[in-house]
Amino acid sequence: MNSDVQIAGDPLAIPHLLPPVPAHPATVAGFAGLARSIAADRAAWVPLVRYDTTTRWYHRLRTGPGYEVWLLSWVPGQGSGRHDHGRSSGVLTVLEGELTEHVTAGTRTAHHTLRAGTQRVFAPGYVHDVVNDALAPAVSLHIYFPGLTEMPMHSSQRAAADTRETAAP
Repeated sequence: MNSDVQIAGDPLAIPHLLPPVPAHPATVAGFAGLARSIAADRAAWVPLVRYDTTTRWYHRLRTGPGYEVWLLSWVPGQGSGRHDHGRSSGVLTVLEGELTEHVTAGTRTAHHTLRAGTQRVFAPGYVHDVVNDALAPAVSLHIYFPGLTEMPMHSSQRAAADTRETAAP
């Protein structure tokens, strides 16, 4: 009995019949997959990581058409502050350690524990604060599309309430 390759021929010998390989991700799932593949290649990113006790360390790992990939480290107690990402969407992937994400939507705040391997996907307008509340350092990978051009900071709801209280006569 003949095999499929003997009957149809080698499909790799006829590349015009194969779907084109995308030059870069074009979907949220594609960017999440890119983050997972970078995370799996530990030999490429582990030597780059630095821990800075005075400020959060970050390194632009890669750029592509319309996106950027950033590597960040977090020592215990470091946080991002409450912010959004302007017109960028993104994928946050925890590579090592544990982070806590505080997400604000309207008047509600949700808290998420993000352990190694956890991914969070967000759209423009997503307001959150990421903090290393653990006792060990953490490393995260962030993909922004389009590339990050702004990161507006937001006052915390408590700080806004305090400001309103002190501003009142």
